[in-house]
Amino acid sequence: MHISPLTSVVTSIFGAVAVLIWRVREGQTPVTLKKILIPPAGMATGFSMFIVPMFRFPWTWALAAFLIGAIVLAWPLLRTSRLHREGEVIMMKRSQAFLLVIIVLAAVRFVARGYFNRIMSIEQTGGLFFILAFGMILRWRMNMFFQYRALTVRPQPLEMPSARLPRDPRPDTLPPASSELD
Repeated sequence: MHISPLTSVVTSIFGAVAVLIWRVREGQTPVTLKKILIPPAGMATGFSMFIVPMFRFPWTWALAAFLIGAIVLAWPLLRTSRLHREGEVIMMKRSQAFLLVIIVLAAVRFVARGYFNRIMSIEQTGGLFFILAFGMILRWRMNMFFQYRALTVRPQPLEMPSARLPRDPRPDTLPPASSELD
């Protein structure tokens, strides 16, 4: 089975549009722990593509792609989105640049794919960019998870030590108020 370049381009554009629509809709509903953890967990099933030999490439390339995604490409997502509390729910607050960041990241991936498709197969390029995207999503979602936990974990009241201080031997009476002395 061989994937044509046209199919790859159409699929990439369709995927980018789907992500944009999903991100806009996602920003209008409260964030839950499930909404944070399910996307990377579901995406991890994509690693099964590497069972097929035509998707494989060297481990060093996979590590480089993951690190570029997690360190370089996740940075704009981290900078343009924050979680905040609105009453009893947690909401995603995105800067106005967030959608632009998504579009630019898709364009960078699209241009880079054109280059990589010349030096490796389309299947290998797809696998490489899957790992890159996984690194990016994993770091972003981990950051969201820690923000969510910080917003949902209520500070516990300080507990008094159980040991009592020694009792003052003086009586528990207070000196008379100045008005009582007159």
